[in-house]
Amino acid sequence: MTPSPVSLPRLLVLLAFMAFISLGLPDGLLGVSWPSMRRDFHVPLDALGLLAAITTAGYLTASFLSGRLLRALPLGTVLALSTLGAAVALLGFALSPVWPLMLALGFLAGLGGGAIDAGLNAYGATHFSARTLNWLHAFFGLGTTLGPLIVTAVLNSGSGWRWSYVIVGSAQLLLALTFFVTRRRWVEAGTSGGVGGPDPVVAARTRDTFRRPVVWLGMLTFFFYSGVEMATAQWSYSLLTLGREVPATTAGLYVSLYWGSLLVGRVLFGFIANRVTLVQTLRLCLLGSIAGALLLWLEPTRALSVVGLALMGFFQAPVFASMISLTPARVGAAHANSAIGFQIAAAGLGGASLTALIGVVTRARDLESIGACIVLAAVLLLAFYETFVRSGHQASPAAA
Repeated sequence: MTPSPVSLPRLLVLLAFMAFISLGLPDGLLGVSWPSMRRDFHVPLDALGLLAAITTAGYLTASFLSGRLLRALPLGTVLALSTLGAAVALLGFALSPVWPLMLALGFLAGLGGGAIDAGLNAYGATHFSARTLNWLHAFFGLGTTLGPLIVTAVLNSGSGWRWSYVIVGSAQLLLALTFFVTRRRWVEAGTSGGVGGPDPVVAARTRDTFRRPVVWLGMLTFFFYSGVEMATAQWSYSLLTLGREVPATTAGLYVSLYWGSLLVGRVLFGFIANRVTLVQTLRLCLLGSIAGALLLWLEPTRALSVVGLALMGFFQAPVFASMISLTPARVGAAHANSAIGFQIAAAGLGGASLTALIGVVTRARDLESIGACIVLAAVLLLAFYETFVRSGHQASPAAA
């Protein structure tokens, strides 16, 4: 079982949940608004890839440098500034008259999202319970679910896509103001006791953290975790429709089942996260994910392949947040903030890289190779996880 974190005011936990909803909203907005957006800017359909790449670059930059940023500024200030940056970017999307400005705003949106993600995960690793961290990531899924609904409602009302960004950007602006008003409370809560005692830990330099082998093992674990999650989400629809001739509507429901299983798994695991041994439980979850990937790839029957897809979502659900909880015990408290920032950046890179790599493999071979690649990535994920949890600092019996 995980150690009891410091007791935080409910307001701060609520704000963290709201921040993770705000992280998911832009991802949900873009996909649905893109057809209308690209017509306004007179750019080709595949220009979405350029916007996504530039946004990801901003996200990776902020995540990678989050440890250094948190040494320079208090968390509450970082959250206020990051959310303000994201709000300015989203409102800028609504007002932008030209495509190059959209690309610049995409980088700003990535910077804001990366800093919020890494900052709250680093804080949550020592101040939130494993239950709260899992629910925190479930709220990200809620944000990605609400985004398309907002755009759809705006478009159905006869308004342009820009109004959906006005709505979400305005909400982000209010959240930034709230973070600014409560910025000192994050410092007070963070120094009132909890893991590591009341004495503040002196954070290690970013380059010192980067040199530690256990940090690299953690980065590789997050790289492959995110790669498995995103590649499954992005390629399963093509595998089902183009490779196995599943009707488009049915395949869409199957992919929704995958995302739904991921969300439900995080919510349900939150109820038991403080009562189980995380290291062993995550090992079983990763084995379950491999079993699901095998069912998806081998397709003994159509129904079993769909069950495999759902199993992958359900068993992957607790991995990301729980790995964040385990990180301070593995890398040491002084290195935790920077290490978690590196992990968040590696996760973003892994999701994009493995998704693209599977596309290259598919072009060279066939669509059924999608399943084989996902199985291989899931096995590598388990291997790096085992190496990571056996490396670095020995966790206390309670944290093990």
